[in-house]
Amino acid sequence: MRSRRLVVSAAVVVAASVGFIPGTAQAAGPAAGPSAPVAKGVSAPAADLAKLGASEVKKFHSPAEHSVRKALPAAKGTAAATAQGAETAAGNPDLGLVLDAQSTSAHGIELKAQVLSSPGANLRVVYSWGDGTTDSTQALPGQEVSLKHSYAELGEYNVKVTVTDLANSAEVVNELPLSTVGSDFTPYAPTRLLDTRTGTGAPKGMVQAYSSAKVKIAGNGKIPAGVTAVALNVTVTNAANPGHVTAFPGGGTRPTTSNLNFEAGQTVPNLVVVPVGKDGTVELYNGSWTAVDLIADITGYFTRTAASGYTPMAPVRAVDTRSGQGAPQGQVAGRGTIGVQLGGWYVPSNATAVALNVTATGPREDGHLTAYPSGQQAPNTSNVNFKAGQTVANSVVVPVGADGKVNVFNGAWAGTDVIVDVVGYYSPDSSGAFMPVTPGRMLDTRAWGQGPMYPRGYIWMPISHGEQGIAGYVLNTTVTNTKDAGFLSVAPDTNTPDQYESGTESQLTRPTASTLNWTAGKTVPNLVQASSGGVNGVVDFWNQSWNTTDLIVDIFGYYETK
Repeated sequence: MRSRRLVVSAAVVVAASVGFIPGTAQAAGPAAGPSAPVAKGVSAPAADLAKLGASEVKKFHSPAEHSVRKALPAAKGTAAATAQGAETAAGNPDLGLVLDAQSTSAHGIELKAQVLSSPGANLRVVYSWGDGTTDSTQALPGQEVSLKHSYAELGEYNVKVTVTDLANSAEVVNELPLSTVGSDFTPYAPTRLLDTRTGTGAPKGMVQAYSSAKVKIAGNGKIPAGVTAVALNVTVTNAANPGHVTAFPGGGTRPTTSNLNFEAGQTVPNLVVVPVGKDGTVELYNGSWTAVDLIADITGYFTRTAASGYTPMAPVRAVDTRSGQGAPQGQVAGRGTIGVQLGGWYVPSNATAVALNVTATGPREDGHLTAYPSGQQAPNTSNVNFKAGQTVANSVVVPVGADGKVNVFNGAWAGTDVIVDVVGYYSPDSSGAFMPVTPGRMLDTRAWGQGPMYPRGYIWMPISHGEQGIAGYVLNTTVTNTKDAGFLSVAPDTNTPDQYESGTESQLTRPTASTLNWTAGKTVPNLVQASSGGVNGVVDFWNQSWNTTDLIVDIFGYYETK
């Protein structure tokens, strides 16, 4: 099969991270059919991670005037020696330091120390990083010494740099307060922040065409003022015409990407991870030519202080009520709840939240599913909305109860089967920090000019080939122009771009899990936090249908472990 190449614009550049593959339900696959060739699709060249992370670079400066000089103790001995020591301590009057630093990764910084000194001095420079570790080096007068450092924990640090001139018994210290740039996750009990139907969080009334609803995040309830990003489950309902919703930082420039797509009459939810604007809000843009109602439920937020990092894991099926795995066999009754034991089983006992893909399949009437921590009452939020007979999946990030359980509530009045896949977790021991990027479209098969995805084929996309510390990417996948029922699988690739280019790639095992499910003629989105698979940094998108479909992939951020 002829390979196809997608070119990613330089505007779509990202940086490193931790990731997972939420969305693995394999609830309803395509019906069996004749074998079809696998597309050897070459997607995108490796993204320029430095440019992708440019919006997250922070800079710090401490001028020479902040240097504090002191004389070293004179050598012990005769009065003459003491007098000589006092005289030499007055030497090298130019001794000083200029400090400049900038963030290089979620946990890392680069510090440049310009050493000011009279000529001919022999100087020793010691860096105290503020986390109990130190480095030292030799320097010449006027030299700029550059060192990189990675902090184990996110937060604010006070770096102290000391330059010593032993010949003149003089020492200068300059200090530089700085902070890491990555963000850790804090779970939040599912709470409705916006419902335009009731006037929750905004004036009551539908969001008009081509306009936005603002959602207050920072300072809302127990959400702190310093929040950098938020995990929201966004739902559109009462739509009279098709359209899309775009989430973006309040007061910022609206990107050309979309987070969820809908048709007339549809109620569609999707999880979004979106930066919070400087005004403490997130905007939800209605990209339809008629008004819609919007709902937003929070499940957690990110800050630049140490909390819970992210750890990806191979997708694990925790519950399938069709077979009785992890729950009693048989549909979850209308208005019924099942408990899912995760802590100590699928994730560590100290996990604060889990990343899941929750699927409803075979529902007997319209309804919704709500995931929430055990030990609490079911909130008035929803994670998955479905129609009778529909199979629909949605990514979920939900806090874990004190007993390690998560509950799933069936909000319909009749039964439905429920599937729960675990794809990752947040914990204090996890090092994956979130790094948002300017949203960018990485793939749109409609724009290729060569047609949609092949039946039963896949597209491979190198995103961070060779980059260290990148565990995954926060993506949004959307299928459209679907010709038959099917599902999309997203998985890391064991091949490298070089192997594809040389034709020496290994044959891949077709994934069986699903990221999203569709029926003919439907446009379906879902958040995907795709694993990087390590240094290869190649992600595969599999069309698990016996007919063609178009695929759109947008990138919103990444998780970084360094």
